[in-house]
Amino acid sequence: MDDSQLLSAFQELAREQQKKLAPPPPRHKAIFDACHIGVVLRAVLFVEAVMGVAAMFGAASIAQWVQRAAVLSAAALPGALGWLVVTCSCKWLLARLHPIGQQAFGITLGTVCGLYGCGILALVVGPGQVSWIASAFTGALLSSVMVAVLVLRAKGSMPAETTARLAELQARIRPHFLFNSLNSAIALVREDPAKAETLLEDLSELFRHALVSKGDWVTLAEEVQVARHYLDIEQVRFGERLRVEWAIDPRAGTARVPALFLQPLVENAVKHGVEPSPSGADVKVTTQRRGSVVVIKVTNTVPAGQGRRGHGVAQENVRDRLRLLHDVQAQFQTALIDGLYQVRMEVPA
Repeated sequence: MDDSQLLSAFQELAREQQKKLAPPPPRHKAIFDACHIGVVLRAVLFVEAVMGVAAMFGAASIAQWVQRAAVLSAAALPGALGWLVVTCSCKWLLARLHPIGQQAFGITLGTVCGLYGCGILALVVGPGQVSWIASAFTGALLSSVMVAVLVLRAKGSMPAETTARLAELQARIRPHFLFNSLNSAIALVREDPAKAETLLEDLSELFRHALVSKGDWVTLAEEVQVARHYLDIEQVRFGERLRVEWAIDPRAGTARVPALFLQPLVENAVKHGVEPSPSGADVKVTTQRRGSVVVIKVTNTVPAGQGRRGHGVAQENVRDRLRLLHDVQAQFQTALIDGLYQVRMEVPA
């Protein structure tokens, strides 16, 4: 193949890559999500606090305040829970609306729930003792606060996701990693062409996962596959110094996790466990489903006399993204015991 053929081939590949990486046409998405246990708990506590303060008006004693607070809570909580259930159930339908329409729906639903609570209150204290207009405005106000908080919570995930994507992109294309991978492939071209081809395929898959736009989450099975590609490349570089063990539970593969969250952790295991040790290190990746919870662990040995070094930026990023996706249902812990460093995470199954 001459130079002109090579040039035309590269131009064709560039056009195909641009088509793959072209941003999809703009479409609406859900601007808030109430489908989290943490959101439900906070919403209930918020409504309870508001009702408790409202009960203070006109209460002459603590006993009277308790009685008034109980009555108001009994009227407000069904409406609040109804608002949470409806907004969660209709999340995918709301995503089709314009953001202003989604906010208007949430506030209108809050108004209806306020009237529903007023109806319950009327059954307890009598129709003449309630204000339907005040209840409607109260429901609208409370739902407005909830919508605003949930929108801000959703927007809070954007900086973390952007930072993570940039960090992972840099990890993929940083010079020493790329050059080491290419040099390993060059060294294998004559000795073991099939192995060189496999290494380049793994490198291509890493770039594909880093560059292709993803949604808010992927499955754990996809993330495990990305980590496999990365460790396969490093296996060629370190040889027997890198000893990898996989303990993967197929039942855990459907768990929702942030995109590109596992690879930084195995990269840290290689960087802090294998690189500084002349004899190398053991790296183990474990996933296990336990009832309604999936446990994910990344464990590596640490050279004697050396603690875990680094700024922990990657771990903080992963921790933040897990909590943004799963709120209080996500757990992230690290420990260094007897020369073994482990990152342990829990997410809903």
